[in-house]
Amino acid sequence: MVVSAPASIPVANRLKGFSYAIRNVVTEAKKAEARGQRVRYLNIGDPVAFGFQTPPHLIAAVERAIRDGANGYTPAAGIWKVREAVANSYSTAGAPIEPDRIILTSGTSEGIELVLSVLVNPGDEVLIPVPTYPLYTATLTKLGARSVYYHTDPHRGWMPDLDHIESQIGPTTRAIVVIDPNNPTGAVYSTDSRRKLVELADAHNLVILADEVYADLCYDQPVPPIAALNPDAPVISFSSCSKSYLAPGWRAGWLAVNGGARLDAVLEAAHELADGRLCSTGPMQYATLAALTADDKHKTTFVRALRERAEITTKRLNAIEGLSCVPPRAAFYAMPKVELPPTRTDQDYVLGLLRETGLLCVYGSGFGTDPNDGYLRIVFLSSAPELEAIYDEIAEFTVRFRAKG
Repeated sequence: MVVSAPASIPVANRLKGFSYAIRNVVTEAKKAEARGQRVRYLNIGDPVAFGFQTPPHLIAAVERAIRDGANGYTPAAGIWKVREAVANSYSTAGAPIEPDRIILTSGTSEGIELVLSVLVNPGDEVLIPVPTYPLYTATLTKLGARSVYYHTDPHRGWMPDLDHIESQIGPTTRAIVVIDPNNPTGAVYSTDSRRKLVELADAHNLVILADEVYADLCYDQPVPPIAALNPDAPVISFSSCSKSYLAPGWRAGWLAVNGGARLDAVLEAAHELADGRLCSTGPMQYATLAALTADDKHKTTFVRALRERAEITTKRLNAIEGLSCVPPRAAFYAMPKVELPPTRTDQDYVLGLLRETGLLCVYGSGFGTDPNDGYLRIVFLSSAPELEAIYDEIAEFTVRFRAKG
């Protein structure tokens, strides 16, 4: 008797269309490494991977918590005194909020997924900037909801197109995602744009999902929470210790539900979902407490280093023929644009760059731009001398790529 192999077990339909380009490109990098090529990973914004160190007092706080026995479950929404510290940080920045409207999460990503799970039904729409961070589109795909892109203008420093946003609002629109400071562009929105976004959401009874994880990494001064413009507006803010506090692997984050009674049902549902995953990691909650209540002078040094790298990046990329770059104003990302030869795409450029130089970036279409527009995202956390060498290689490759057609 011939015994046939068992049939392959199918995956859920909800994963159709699910994509996360920042990680997906690593597959190609691993192939290059298997061929013996050295790969330099400029695809993911992890300061620790580039030699930046987590502040010692955060490490000490986690070590102390572990030694003192804080290794069991915490309340689902987080330890109360940590939630108080998060609430105080918002109040100090002009967006007063009570601790019971704070939920501690395993990084910003968990908070965003939790809130979107509460907020949208299959078929609902959420307005998302383009370029965008792919977590939003990936999560909405999984939930059966629809991402609707709104324009940002590279000729105006990637400011949001408010008229286009309003034109995209429909009967099933539930929220507007605002990533400010922005990943992947490094943009910082003007106060006028931020105020009009709040007014627009308020008028249409939409929730602003404010991704504010890079707020302290603006080169000029920290960006205040968008909820500070109107504490009664329906705003849910997300942040974490990952970027400003140089601890991305710790997954120590939080969400803050502003907006008063309008968002009470959303807050209650978020608490219910948070109950289902028990809690975020206990010792890392003490890192959040240390981050928000103790010395943060490391930020000054870190921001100074980012400003220097941003200036090198802007100068060098704009000096390459066929390539242009809007100067970033925060964080550690740049979104340059390559003048592509006919029939070539952003992915052709990025994968060609990887094959010929070992430099791994992310193609712009992974952030929602048109593949034919020629955008890519570069992480510029390498040291200044390393960046100079990297941009030499990018310049030489760009000449070859455009000459081949």
